[in-house]
Amino acid sequence: MAPIPQLELNDGTTIPAIGLGTYPLKGEDGTAAMVGALEAGYRLLDTAVNYENEAEVGEALRRSGLPRDEVLVASKIPGRHHAYDDAIASVRGSLERLGVERTDLHLIHWPNPSQGKYVEAWRALVQLQRDGLVRSIGVSNFTEEHLTRIIDDTGVVPAVNQVELHPRFPQQHMREVHERLGIRTEAWSPMGKRRAPLEEEAVTSAAGAHGVTPGQAILRWHVQLGSLPIPKSADRTRQEQNLDVFGFELTAGEMDAISSLAEDDGRLFGGDPDTHEEM
Repeated sequence: MAPIPQLELNDGTTIPAIGLGTYPLKGEDGTAAMVGALEAGYRLLDTAVNYENEAEVGEALRRSGLPRDEVLVASKIPGRHHAYDDAIASVRGSLERLGVERTDLHLIHWPNPSQGKYVEAWRALVQLQRDGLVRSIGVSNFTEEHLTRIIDDTGVVPAVNQVELHPRFPQQHMREVHERLGIRTEAWSPMGKRRAPLEEEAVTSAAGAHGVTPGQAILRWHVQLGSLPIPKSADRTRQEQNLDVFGFELTAGEMDAISSLAEDDGRLFGGDPDTHEEM
């Protein structure tokens, strides 16, 4: 298996080019699945307060026996914690549940614009980074407008924006915004979950041409787009396959064919950040 590249973030740190999504891995089975992923080679675990599995992530980290500085742990502030003091307390609570002294990446989970407090949450993350409790700070599901507001308010550009991104919803506009601002694009549901185009000709032909699975072809599409995918799997074989996407390269034609699967609104559940809110 080819080594996992490290991507540079705008704060001078680096992050693995692929990570493990941990929702909804819970309990002993969830912990075991995460330990297996770390044994397979994952070095980025993506969790959130609302996943209710930060304790399991921390336990998997300890049980793996890996040095703390070899594994990046990312978590997220929920909507109900957007007020400044609540955001500070939220991150401290995450640290306690994870059993770590700092997180490597902390995101605002959703902007929840009708609440109007995401700028406060961003100010809190800026302070927490200065205090050394968080290494890198970012956001999730933010639009260009939301990004502009927090950058104008603080002068601090998020290192990452984690968005829904898959072949049916390739997020070309937001990827261009991120490129212009120097923000790393992360992708949740990188396959497209129940609507994953695993049997579409564009995907199967690319997979066949390179002797890989359709899932590997999709994840390689992400890598070449400049997207950092966060696939979730509890299955050890699938985990290993998902990591093994750095030893081949799709052609420009294969990339274009997979991108052409885009739909006008290919979102999985209508999660428009301007209207969808999660507390």
